[in-house]
Amino acid sequence: QVQLLDSGGGLVQAGGSLRLSCAASGRTFSTYTMGWFRQAPGKEREFVAAINWSGGSPDYADSVKGRFTISRDNAKNTLYLQMNSLKPEDTAVYYCACTPGGYRTLRGLRPAYWGQGTQVTVSS
Repeated sequence: QVQLLDSGGGLVQAGGSLRLSCAASGRTFSTYTMGWFRQAPGKEREFVAAINWSGGSPDYADSVKGRFTISRDNAKNTLYLQMNSLKPEDTAVYYCACTPGGYRTLRGLRPAYWGQGTQVTVSS
């Protein structure tokens, strides 16, 4: 069993930055594929970024590529999402997620575990 706790959301002006964190419990964190999804009001939840167990070959949605960076620290059981050059269209609830199985990405998958979500609001 894995429990995920998202944090780091807030209100920021367009062009600003935020860093989201996801603290994971469980001794198998280092073997799980981790990632971030987001859901804007009135829209479906969408994939944002993912990273495999070793931290290599991160995968990004086209809408955030070049602006967001995903990383993980297995020693601290923590996943991060550094978000730069934020735009109003990035406004959403951001969810940390993970799944076992050695996948390279979470794109197209339904992760087994989810965080509670953290609100990110970007003002214009």
